[in-house]
Amino acid sequence: MTVPAPSSVPGSTVTSLGSAHVLLTGGTGFVGQAILERLLSSHPDTTVTLLIRPKAGTSALARLRHLLKKPVFASWRERVGADEVERALTERLRVVESSLGALPALPSDLDVVIHSASTVSFDPPIDQAFDTNVGGAVGLYEALVAAGGDPHVVHVSTAYVGGIRKGVFPEAALRHDVDWRAEHAAARDARARVEAASRQPETLRGFLAEGRAGHGKTGPQAVAAAAEEARVAWVAARLVDYGRTRAETLGWTDVYTLTKAFAERAAEQIWAAEGHRLSVVRPAIVESALRHPYPGWIDGFKVADPLIMSYARGLLPEFPGVPDSVLDIVPVDYVVNVILAVAANPAGASSARDDDAVDAAAGAAAPASAPEPQYFHVASGNSNPFPILRMFDNLKTFFTANPLPRDEHTNIPVPTWDFPGVRKVEGAIRTAQRANDWRERVLVRLPSTTRTRTALTGVQTRRADLESLQSLTDLYRHYVQSEIIFDDRRTRALHDGLPEEAPADIGFDVTDIDWEDYFQTVHFPSITAMTRAFSVRPAAAGAVLDARALPQRTDVVAVFDLEGTVLDSNIVEQYLWVRSNGFRKAAWPAEVASLLTGLPAYLRAEGRDRGEFIRAFLRRYAGMPVSRLKGVVRSAGYAETVRRHTLPEALARIAEHRAAGHRTVLVTGSIGTLATPIAHLFDEVVASTMHERDGVLTGYLAQPPLVDEARAAWLAQWALEEGIDLTGSYGYGDSHADLAWLEMLGNPSAVNPDANLAREALRRRWSIRDWSRARGSSASGTSTAPAVGTTSKGEGDRV
Repeated sequence: MTVPAPSSVPGSTVTSLGSAHVLLTGGTGFVGQAILERLLSSHPDTTVTLLIRPKAGTSALARLRHLLKKPVFASWRERVGADEVERALTERLRVVESSLGALPALPSDLDVVIHSASTVSFDPPIDQAFDTNVGGAVGLYEALVAAGGDPHVVHVSTAYVGGIRKGVFPEAALRHDVDWRAEHAAARDARARVEAASRQPETLRGFLAEGRAGHGKTGPQAVAAAAEEARVAWVAARLVDYGRTRAETLGWTDVYTLTKAFAERAAEQIWAAEGHRLSVVRPAIVESALRHPYPGWIDGFKVADPLIMSYARGLLPEFPGVPDSVLDIVPVDYVVNVILAVAANPAGASSARDDDAVDAAAGAAAPASAPEPQYFHVASGNSNPFPILRMFDNLKTFFTANPLPRDEHTNIPVPTWDFPGVRKVEGAIRTAQRANDWRERVLVRLPSTTRTRTALTGVQTRRADLESLQSLTDLYRHYVQSEIIFDDRRTRALHDGLPEEAPADIGFDVTDIDWEDYFQTVHFPSITAMTRAFSVRPAAAGAVLDARALPQRTDVVAVFDLEGTVLDSNIVEQYLWVRSNGFRKAAWPAEVASLLTGLPAYLRAEGRDRGEFIRAFLRRYAGMPVSRLKGVVRSAGYAETVRRHTLPEALARIAEHRAAGHRTVLVTGSIGTLATPIAHLFDEVVASTMHERDGVLTGYLAQPPLVDEARAAWLAQWALEEGIDLTGSYGYGDSHADLAWLEMLGNPSAVNPDANLAREALRRRWSIRDWSRARGSSASGTSTAPAVGTTSKGEGDRV
């Protein structure tokens, strides 16, 4: 469908802003950077005031200096030289340090205001979208009214303020009677309502249950942190859903277009209705530059680019769009050219005015009867349509010839779309997510091996890919099924009025764009160049093994867990080692039967809390004389059993740390006496002790077991007292219960990890080490083998 353009007068469009004083908002954003570059390079007599928010301890002026070093300004910098750049910073550019929500007094001598600031997200929480897009516009226009001047305001909106509709959308004010002020107030109240709902007991119990399921073995603080993290995520998700749902009930695609529509109404009511000049520029999907400042310039991924790169990475096996739907794209330099042409040609101005006409408006009072606001669509769908099917052809052509690498040896094949429709695509995503979740549940119950960890990494990667695909489908469903046509006759008339001698790169005739050339030689190469460094994914195993030589230091520690890390055993096996030394054979059947009977209870305790399991199991030592336990531990048989189960790679790593001058500490939640045969390998042994009465063990611990968060608390205090640098220190553990103290260290390693610790280690890119005992080997054959009965400082005691 094509809307005919009206006739225009050649040479009637003014191309210069003269010496106008321009206020620019959003100057650090994508479109804002391009506007500022054009003002500096093509309108050298202008003065520009920028609203810039200080950020992360960086002042607004410092942010501007950094901004001018970006690629968009490179040609201008090279052409004018360093002295002129500095002069521009001191004479032409002025900074107002403020966010849109809290504006100081604005200059009263402004000639033009270009308001391009807005949120860059389609789907933010509803209160954030309203505060940025609506609240920002309200704050700006109220500040302009208070300043007392009469600048021509160019309000940069989006063509998609038209909402969910079919057919031609005219270049005119939006027709709706929604009370935008009431909607703004409701949006701001939404957070308080959702926050309150998230703190209701029934909701909090769900978060706690989720936290216990995932982090119960790590400790109560980890459970609480996970529960609060889940609550915050729940609040954010609800507020995003509020925005999406409210927008659709009012006829808009999402909360972004809804709030941009309300920002237009704020500009009309607060500024234009008071007799001031207002022009609204509505770009469609803004992408990389066609010509200026250079072909392909872009600042980060824009609207269409996540879809493009997801296709290139093979993550879009199908597409939820309609093949004949128009993908309305326009290069950023065309958008900037329209904005500045509109700025130089306010409604009601004579077409014969000279370049200084803008200056004459400075400080002038508002006219008694200002012209109606004017609206301009910067879009291609009407004059040079580019349907989704044609985009697919371009994608397939480019990424077949220029595939992204999968790894060092293979490339990613690109899919072929059949366009089955959004329902089938979403159904396929849900099915794939359920299958992936089931696979993860199976894997975390299997023994942790290199093979299962590789599979688990694949599950995590698949989940991220499916979540990304679902997010893309949710965000873009309306844009890729759109049947709206943006009337652009006013914009075409503005272009047709450009003087014949005007430079080609200030034009904005979209019919001049060859889409195949633009995508194949300009846009696709530009965005793939940004991603080359990230396009090769890590190997499927995902584990990182730090094989660097240990640095020589005396202010760091290497902390080793005992069971499963230094010994390939657990406290159950240690108990059997003790019992087997001097235990009457006739008593074995009853002992085994007792162990088997208690096994289900022990497993449940282990699943809930490591400390609970240790307490429960160590009760089996009740009634054993202390002298007998010590005698067993000193025996050659027990010592040989311990050495036989000591992992050779653990011994080698301990020796490396000691050779590097590091403190070595063995930590166990079990009885310290049981570690006596290997205690001399460490500078410290930190373990539990058992309560005794009259020389007999009662089965109770003298103090709580040093596991999970208790171990982390001990480590923090001990490091402080001993002057240890934890950020340079090392840790070796095998259980998810070790997560709390491992994450305190700068160099954590998961050794033979259980499935849950393996999952965390893969996610955090920690070292994963598979240490095994060679069959028939014995630690006694090494130079580090201890003598029977050797003890260590702090044996059986907590330091």
